[in-house]
Amino acid sequence: MSQFNGKGVVVTGAAQGIGLGIVLRFLDEGASVIAFDRNADGLQAATGSFGERCVPFVGDISVHDDCRRAVEKCVTEFGHIDVMCAHAGIADPLALLDMTDDHWRRHMAVNVDGTMYCVVEAARAMADSGGGAIICTSSINAWFVEETHAVYNVTKAAVWALVRSAAIDLAPRGIRVNGVAPGVADTPLAALVVHNAELAPEYLKSIPLGRFAQPSDIADCVAFLASDQASYITGQTIVIDGGQTLGIPGSLE
Repeated sequence: MSQFNGKGVVVTGAAQGIGLGIVLRFLDEGASVIAFDRNADGLQAATGSFGERCVPFVGDISVHDDCRRAVEKCVTEFGHIDVMCAHAGIADPLALLDMTDDHWRRHMAVNVDGTMYCVVEAARAMADSGGGAIICTSSINAWFVEETHAVYNVTKAAVWALVRSAAIDLAPRGIRVNGVAPGVADTPLAALVVHNAELAPEYLKSIPLGRFAQPSDIADCVAFLASDQASYITGQTIVIDGGQTLGIPGSLE
């Protein structure tokens, strides 16, 4: 498939997990990609063999100027930016009564501020070139909250609201904004559950499809939302959780 031939794409959180899966999907379909991550060594190890259509960009999405420069890099390297995938985020569990200002503000800075910076900077460039598609990563935690993850739950709910807000503001500019809300995926972030011989079978009882997501499951949905097949879809967040949030017995206990 080559539905993204000639398209310029920025993907944040590109060094591993779902972000890397998204990079691979766009490359497979002909796009040129700015792979954005703060982990320089990990980024080089993950993308160094992908060729000239994948350009690594080391930066921190919580820094507005880094997000602006990533978009500028896409325009400079590929002539335009057509797709922004604001995927990067953090999730460090901490009980609410143990919350510190630093813990709260770091999650807000990465998950909310960083996503907003990516949306705004991409939209400014897209508005000058006729439009584009923006996809942001939320989570099922936006609605089905999890203990010891108060700040993560809040940030992902904020991303869901940002998707809807940006979609209505940017529609007149020809820019569509949508989101994906993954459940548990087989990534380094969830390895303590997914690869735990005791926890994994119990957790899978809450997932009707009986398996954890693979990064490619999320990447498939992102590619769809960025494609012409989704040209009449904006302001939506698609839940990708194998049915976990349908509320079967034992779900999310």
